[in-house]
Amino acid sequence: MSRIPLRHGIFLPPFHPMEENPTACLDRDLELMCYLDKLGFHEAWIGEHHSAGWEIISSPELFIAVAAERTRHIRFGTGVISLPYHNPLMVANRIIQLDHMTKGRIMFGAGPGLLASDALMLGIDPDTQRDRMAEALDVILRFFNGEYVTEKTDWYTYVNARAHLPPYTKPYPEVAVVSSVTPSGGRLAGKYDLSMICVAATNPFGYDALAANWQIANDIAAKQGRKMDPARLRLVGPMHIAETREKAYENVRFGLARYIDYLNNNQLRYNIPAGVDPAQWFVDNKFGVIGTPDDAIALIERLYAKQGDFGVMLQQAHNWADFEQTKRSFELYARYVMPHFSGDNRARAESFDWCTDHRDQLTEKRASAAKLMFDKHAAESGQG
Repeated sequence: MSRIPLRHGIFLPPFHPMEENPTACLDRDLELMCYLDKLGFHEAWIGEHHSAGWEIISSPELFIAVAAERTRHIRFGTGVISLPYHNPLMVANRIIQLDHMTKGRIMFGAGPGLLASDALMLGIDPDTQRDRMAEALDVILRFFNGEYVTEKTDWYTYVNARAHLPPYTKPYPEVAVVSSVTPSGGRLAGKYDLSMICVAATNPFGYDALAANWQIANDIAAKQGRKMDPARLRLVGPMHIAETREKAYENVRFGLARYIDYLNNNQLRYNIPAGVDPAQWFVDNKFGVIGTPDDAIALIERLYAKQGDFGVMLQQAHNWADFEQTKRSFELYARYVMPHFSGDNRARAESFDWCTDHRDQLTEKRASAAKLMFDKHAAESGQG
């Protein structure tokens, strides 16, 4: 069991098949945020994409502004803003504004941009994206700290520039960088003391890189006399759970194959042999969970065994099942998986077990107390 209280959330790209009404899809995503808030999920990270058809949120900040108004407790992160696509000062100002509008419920997730098709539309060489992200992140953190910046690069120029407002959160909102297989996220997290989101934690390649990338972050932090905080490490993996494995497999026939087709259309990730059930292949190759709450618990414990302590388990939202069964999956997770790791039911279980161990004694005392009452009544009524 982790020494760090495990928090729970989702990572919402989102994934929506192209035959569906996009307005209704966005409405459902917002409804899901409200439902997760009600269930007690701690955070939701919202993606940014501009091409490839399925991932239809182009501005996580706009989505978060609406979602924050409809919810009470859940925190929202940009998952992520693709920094090479934006002027860094504009990003800093938008995040600071959201920080004020949400009264500190915003987290800033930054990345280089995942879809090469996004970069190519903007005339950006994908080979430059990670370097531009590092440049942008550095200057955004300086804006967050209230610095004046005069700086010229090959893609932005500042002359005595600064953020118009200081952040609502002091010194500034939590900042996270994404990490998958390459060491770039770990290097930035260690250099700037940032949170880290491992977006491919259950993918076999990302799983193998987990400990290595976290170690990179720790090694770089150590050179600066700091230590990385595992409570700010987030692991992402896809799950769909139901009351039985059979029901979970039945549910995901709705959308799992289309999800795999979309991901392979952008970049070949899943090479499923002909005639093989995609759900069974997905589970057998340990890409995620299709099963029961116990299977979700087993996956998280496997991540602990590989990674050690971490702070947040983020489910990748994927729409494998229809909306009602998707909500049911999150409900079962909240009912059975969350308390397994929080220990909220430990005292109840101990109390129940104590009663079991002392049942004969408790039965005797209840019988004795009842007899005393009957004897007292008989004596006072003259029947004794």
